[in-house]
Amino acid sequence: MNQAVGIRSIAVTFPKIVRTNEYWRQKYPQLVTQAEQKALAKLFSANDPNAKTSEFDEEMIPYLSDPFRGAVERRILAPDESSMTLEKRVAFDAIAAAEMSTEDVDLMIVTSLFPERIAPGNASFLVGEMGLRCPAWNLESTCSSALVALQTANALVQTGAYRNVLIVISCTYSRLVDEDDTLSWFMGDGAGAFVVSALKPNQGVLATKIIHTAATCGAFFNELITDAQGNPRMRIQNGKNASQQIRGTGVEFVRACTQGAIEAAGVTLDDIKFFAFNTPTAWYANLCVRALGIDPERTINLYPQIANIGPVLPIVNMYYGAQMGKVQENDLVLAYTIGSASTAAATVMRWGDVKLGPLPADAVYRNQQEDKIPLLTR
Repeated sequence: MNQAVGIRSIAVTFPKIVRTNEYWRQKYPQLVTQAEQKALAKLFSANDPNAKTSEFDEEMIPYLSDPFRGAVERRILAPDESSMTLEKRVAFDAIAAAEMSTEDVDLMIVTSLFPERIAPGNASFLVGEMGLRCPAWNLESTCSSALVALQTANALVQTGAYRNVLIVISCTYSRLVDEDDTLSWFMGDGAGAFVVSALKPNQGVLATKIIHTAATCGAFFNELITDAQGNPRMRIQNGKNASQQIRGTGVEFVRACTQGAIEAAGVTLDDIKFFAFNTPTAWYANLCVRALGIDPERTINLYPQIANIGPVLPIVNMYYGAQMGKVQENDLVLAYTIGSASTAAATVMRWGDVKLGPLPADAVYRNQQEDKIPLLTR
């Protein structure tokens, strides 16, 4: 019988700047006025009116009257912040929440989407900054990186190669797009970390199903440019067929991964207490709910408060799901992610006594509880 292995602690953090839609309305009023001609509108606009309306379109339509497509706030790096500062802070928070010392960490796996340098990733820099003695390596599967790292760590702990694996994920999309590009409206920054260790019997990861997403190759691409100071930087853009690629795969991928994971775990959708979907758009949680035929109360959608933070999304949604009491010890949880030009993944786990890191100072959870920023719903 396999050893029970899974998430022991989880922490999240966000950068200092909270940028609301009012920022663009005041600084770029003409851009907002002309939004329907810009990149964001072309990416997320109604499909051919003569074509059969897809499930993706039906969930998106309520947001088309909003030029910001459901985004209300984004957390953005301040000038004195970086992917490394976020990673270092959240990594220490996850270690402390697990009631461990740095000496207890046997391995660190890091995804930095994207690091400040062109290459390599942050792993060796971060382990040195933190003063850890363990090995550290970079792992990347775009927005599915967290679940791919979880599967990797689970297997390594199962074999006895390592006892405690620290996984650190950051996303700094704001650095890859100019603020006068409407794509910046749905991109934010953040970081999450979790410790993977042995748990109580029958807890932890039960099964994972991962598939490739080659059908989305070209939906987004990065190009190397130079900034005003002559320094190289990456810039993200959407491909000309991105809209069709995203529409055509959303439902297919979530159904394939979810069905594969629950079958391998020997459970049913009805057994799952909480679903942590990555939510790269305001309506993606609704799309997943619809595709699986589940009660929307069994998930959360933080997109209006944090926008798209890529591979950090499943960590944030699990963290706030636990903070909000939607998941408790021994509940079954299903996490699902979709990464363009990489993988889609679903993991079924029995939630352990997961210790939570400190609530971020600018608490997204508090905003939801007090209805300061209501969720945009149909």
